[in-house]
Amino acid sequence: MHEFSLMQSVLDTVEASARDAGAERVTVIKLVIGEMSEVVEEAMEFAFEALSPQTLSAGAALEMRIVRPRSRCAACGQEFEHDRYHRACPHCGSLACELIAGRELYIDAIEIEN
Repeated sequence: MHEFSLMQSVLDTVEASARDAGAERVTVIKLVIGEMSEVVEEAMEFAFEALSPQTLSAGAALEMRIVRPRSRCAACGQEFEHDRYHRACPHCGSLACELIAGRELYIDAIEIEN
């Protein structure tokens, strides 16, 4: 389960940023996660619950925004949403499509108390 190592990295980054800001505690962590990143939302929540005690993020709310896959067709230029398995252009049928959204995995924001 790679979500534990991902969440540990998130918590380390949040902890460093919060300390730099003089925070006493973190109240909210907001993540953006693309469906194509292979991250399981429930596993991230479980990892957060297991790893956050004894950190500035103990008791914080974890908010995750999931980004659907979106591609651009190299043949016709159309942009379209799709699931992880069907990436052909629905307009012209081309398979020459570039994924432009859906691989995200980043900390969007944190909220702290001073």
